[in-house]
Amino acid sequence: MKIFLKVFYESAAQAIQQLVANKLRSFLSLLGITIGIFCIVGVQSAVDSLEANIRNSLQRLGNDVLYIQVMPWNEDPGRNFWKYQRRPKPSYADFKALKERLTKASLVDYQVFVGLRSAKWRNNSVERTFVVSVTYDFAEIFNVEFQKGRYFTPSEYHYGMNRVLIGDKVAKELFGDVDPIGKEIKFMGQRVEVIGVFEPSGKDIINVLDFDEAIIVGYPFATKVANVRHKRNPFGGTLVVKAREGVTLDELKDEVTMVMRSVRRLKPKEENNFALNSLSVIASVMDSIFGAMSTAGWFIGIFAIFVGAFSVANIMFVSVKERTSIIGIKKALGAKRYVILLEFLIESVILCLIGGVAGLLFVAGTVKLLSGVLPFEVFLNLGNIVLGVGLSVVIGVLSGIIPAGQAASMDPVVAIRS
Repeated sequence: MKIFLKVFYESAAQAIQQLVANKLRSFLSLLGITIGIFCIVGVQSAVDSLEANIRNSLQRLGNDVLYIQVMPWNEDPGRNFWKYQRRPKPSYADFKALKERLTKASLVDYQVFVGLRSAKWRNNSVERTFVVSVTYDFAEIFNVEFQKGRYFTPSEYHYGMNRVLIGDKVAKELFGDVDPIGKEIKFMGQRVEVIGVFEPSGKDIINVLDFDEAIIVGYPFATKVANVRHKRNPFGGTLVVKAREGVTLDELKDEVTMVMRSVRRLKPKEENNFALNSLSVIASVMDSIFGAMSTAGWFIGIFAIFVGAFSVANIMFVSVKERTSIIGIKKALGAKRYVILLEFLIESVILCLIGGVAGLLFVAGTVKLLSGVLPFEVFLNLGNIVLGVGLSVVIGVLSGIIPAGQAASMDPVVAIRS
């Protein structure tokens, strides 16, 4: 152990001496390592940050929730567009059948996009706010949060009373600093009371449940003021089914498929005329996208690392040549081959670690800068730091193994005379 520590200390001193004595050569040689680590770790950090932001946003869709629509999420919309457009859109009749017949579902919701409408309060108005009608289980399925007010009561929903929920931006544009709860607005030819204001959406890249510019109404109320019946509504609807506790998504899919095929009277050989979507479908697509981005980062960084590795190897060959006589003296005094080998390997690793740490520092600075500019947090996690350090060590070993082997195999007499 003492021998190893002594060799490590001497090798570290030699590496620092090489850097100080040949500043320009060392800088240019280590620049490749620095750029390579910066490219690989930087891209990995960017991909990890982007993926974490998107996945956290998508988690709001629910891991145990099925979305019944006309088109699958994992297919190019233009590929079979007309085929899917000919499918019957999810309807309120489908919703009632699922609500009554499903045994493995805890909650069922039916949503219909009503369209873009204007709302007015006193002299203030909001144009083209999007309106969505929902059924009663909507709030519980998506764990909807309110900054003010509340959700529909059962009686308000079932009797289609003039009550609405509004988004944060709608509330600010209509009411400013005035508390909107209990105020009546003019909306779709009706006077309706605002009973709740949604929490503002965060800074996620994809806000899957962004209600900032939305007005949410109950389905019974929507039937009185808009054409939300599926045959007349061009936007159709979406059925949302949440699994009971302990029921897997595959089990729920099987039961939903059975009920939907029965309701739509499909023959055994006919294919489903509906799509069952879930978060897992998006996750598989995201895996392939982020995998490609990660590979691109490696592809870019590996070239810079190759250049840096050859540069460090060149430094080590020069170092071996400059210290040939010293190596001969050490071997003549009884130094083992592995000691000489270890000495130059450690020196090579330390040189690469210096370049790698510089690359990591550049990544940390870039991450801090981007976090202040981009709408989501960019971070450098421990795994990527370990990756950068580990790559530096591997590059150091590969760069130094041939020069170190050359030094370790020298004949002491020949080395002393040279």
